[in-house]
Amino acid sequence: MLIRIYHLVIKELLISLRDPQARIVLIAPPLIQLLILSFTVTQEVKNISLGVYNKDAGKEGYALVQRFEHSSFVSNSVTILRQEEIAPLIDRQVVMGVMVIPEDFSQRIYSGQTAEVQILLDGRRTNASQIVAGYATNIINIFFNESAKRQTDIKIVTRNWFNVNLDPYKTTVPSLICVLATVLGVFIAGLSIAREREMGTFEQLLVLPLTPFEILVGKTIATVFLATCSAVMMIGIAIFVMDIPIHGSFLLLILSIDLFLCSVVGVGLFISSLSMTQQQAILGVMLVLPTSIMLSGFTTPVENMPVWMQYITIINPVRWYLVIVKGVFMRGMGMSEVALNCIPLALLSIVTLSAAAIMFKRRIE
Repeated sequence: MLIRIYHLVIKELLISLRDPQARIVLIAPPLIQLLILSFTVTQEVKNISLGVYNKDAGKEGYALVQRFEHSSFVSNSVTILRQEEIAPLIDRQVVMGVMVIPEDFSQRIYSGQTAEVQILLDGRRTNASQIVAGYATNIINIFFNESAKRQTDIKIVTRNWFNVNLDPYKTTVPSLICVLATVLGVFIAGLSIAREREMGTFEQLLVLPLTPFEILVGKTIATVFLATCSAVMMIGIAIFVMDIPIHGSFLLLILSIDLFLCSVVGVGLFISSLSMTQQQAILGVMLVLPTSIMLSGFTTPVENMPVWMQYITIINPVRWYLVIVKGVFMRGMGMSEVALNCIPLALLSIVTLSAAAIMFKRRIE
């Protein structure tokens, strides 16, 4: 029995190693995902943009600003000159947070009174906000402890915008709607054409009085409709069952998700056109989905990634819709901002659907 099992194991190993597709599955996905995970999944916060509103004209305020600008986790410092500039910068996620130094900061230090520093953070990024608050507190405490001349106390006031209590549900649930809609769209589209081939109905589809373009349009509309219905159900559960408040327009959320689904459905149809069986399609989908989610900013802010990887996220539709869904839910993102984030989604939809159409036409010729 052991000899027979031994020969069977050897046979299976030889078949797997000699099969080009099996070799690709064994080598390519682990290498790609290991590379991406190594740079994206991290509990550190770095390369952030920090706003600085220094109202103090003294030396101590300037010295504290220099400490932050030369710290390892700040890559870009934005000087703020007026109070009105703070809200737009945090709204548009230009900065992760803003440090506010009051006008009597140096005076209070020299007179031995309690000096105050305010840190305003973007509460939509729950984990990152807490980490940045810890970094900022540590820098400020070190700044005061390093000089024996500073015989005063420091009061650090931290406030989180859009999510005052840093409730994880308010950020996680909208993000999960985006992620689950991606999974549905890519999976349904990814299996559609491959399933037709495997079930033997693909030839019947080709003899119908339909052009390849019309076939893809029909499959795209059906998939987008099904995924949209599922997304609407998830949004309804989030609002009415889980009591997640939505501060923006529900209609904008639905219209933008249709455009987003067109881009991810195009990816799924491209994979399905390339695959001959459903197993191949599933493998292709499983390679694309984790990569898209990891590069979206769902687990780790995009700013934490290396610069070259941040450029790669530009072609990831999940990244752009994640901004929309969190913005509409948490801070009432308006039509102009939604439209601005829909532009990349529209371009990606054109690219992915066109690539799927070209691949589908080549496979049937």
